Amino acid sequence: MSDLILAIDQGTTNTKALLVGNDGQPVFRASAPLTLLTPQPGMVEQDPEELWQSVLTVIRECIAHSGAGRIKGIAISTPRETAVAWYRAEGRPAANAISWQCRRGEAICRQLAAHTDLIRERTGLPLDPLVSASKWGWLLQQDAALRAEGEQGRLCLGNVDAWLIYKLTNGAAHVTDHTNASRTALLHLQTLQWDRELLDLFGIPHAAMPQVACSSSLLGKVSAIPELAGVPIVSAIGDSHAAMVGHGSYIPGTIKATYGTGSSLMTLTPSLPTPTRSLARTIAWSHKGTAHFALEGNITMTGSAVQWVGEFLNLADPTRDAVALAESVADAAGVYFVPAMVGLGAPYWDSAARGTLVGLSHTSRREHMARAAVDAIAYQVADVFHAMRSAAGVDLPALHTDGGATRNSALMQFQADLLQVPVHRSSCEDLSALGAAWLGGLTLGWWHSVANLASLPQESTTFVPGTSLESDYEGWKLAVRQARLKGDHA
Repeated sequence: MSDLILAIDQGTTNTKALLVGNDGQPVFRASAPLTLLTPQPGMVEQDPEELWQSVLTVIRECIAHSGAGRIKGIAISTPRETAVAWYRAEGRPAANAISWQCRRGEAICRQLAAHTDLIRERTGLPLDPLVSASKWGWLLQQDAALRAEGEQGRLCLGNVDAWLIYKLTNGAAHVTDHTNASRTALLHLQTLQWDRELLDLFGIPHAAMPQVACSSSLLGKVSAIPELAGVPIVSAIGDSHAAMVGHGSYIPGTIKATYGTGSSLMTLTPSLPTPTRSLARTIAWSHKGTAHFALEGNITMTGSAVQWVGEFLNLADPTRDAVALAESVADAAGVYFVPAMVGLGAPYWDSAARGTLVGLSHTSRREHMARAAVDAIAYQVADVFHAMRSAAGVDLPALHTDGGATRNSALMQFQADLLQVPVHRSSCEDLSALGAAWLGGLTLGWWHSVANLASLPQESTTFVPGTSLESDYEGWKLAVRQARLKGDHA
């Protein structure tokens, strides 16, 4: 029986665990649901203790399936910008985790607007409430006593990866990887260290920040779970980056899209790209002291937009029923839905834009609204794809896709028609966990380079582009302009 890596994929709505053998293939999967908290409009939180307990639940299921002795390493994939704060000595949360979806950092961003170019130049990120720094800045502005705890070294800050590593090691390791650190707006992409000036701008004590390490490296040893005591934590990586690894293509010009609650597109670059206003520069992964870079575009609402429409239409199962409605019509009949309920992400980065439904006529029905919500996923992906093609300066010959919405074959065909390039849909439903496990295998010496990872078996379905949808895409662009006009007049 083969050795295993236990890969934890801690997501927004559930936590999954994947047991992966030394042939690179999954052998078992476990899952536990999570709760999202919305204390006020625009605020989204999660209970850090619930996140931790969900991880314990899926780990125990994996141990029950395989036994603990075969598990040789722990790999971790997490949402990047969900910000956590906890007390160092007790390992107790100081507040709820502020979700990547939360917009409470808008006031911080307004205060720092004069430093937008500096932040983009050093960190590769736009000044947006998405970034973790805006959330920690908000939290420490609200609570002076908590800020004092941070300055005295008694508070820990970190994204979810750092929180889970801290808990797994019983507080022995306060560490994050380069990919998660690169999404805080505090990591200098050239030095790969925390930027002291930016920490001061956001009002974040350096003493509260985690150590930064390679994605594929020894990050600590488990001590909180007796059956796994001494098992090394062999990788940590942001979920979108992990999916990039899991696709198994590592040459510049490779581009993938992860379709989830929101969506992320990432394309590999041969070196640190030059700054661009429409896209983020980021670290794709790091190994043996070397960082590999990418361009990324984040879309705030894709799958969640379909759910929103289902709830708006008062459907019993909002997402499933909205998709069924969408499939019952041939097209959206000229209706466009721009899901800018909390603004627009890449390539616009317009927090003032607002949700817009255009093109209604006396023949429009709820089926057309549902279809417009599904189509909006593909249109938003196309916006970022074209921005990446322009910024990368290389051809992007195909799109690799993963995530829940990719199970919708009609959507994937629509995406191929819209982009006029082949779309390769991964057959693995747990690509982020798989990518994290593969990086962990590098740490353990199961494989020696990403070239070895590229040779591991991959299954995918290809959607070949058909009729061009150029005129439909022009209609979408007009609808986006309308959504942004609403922000201008707000």
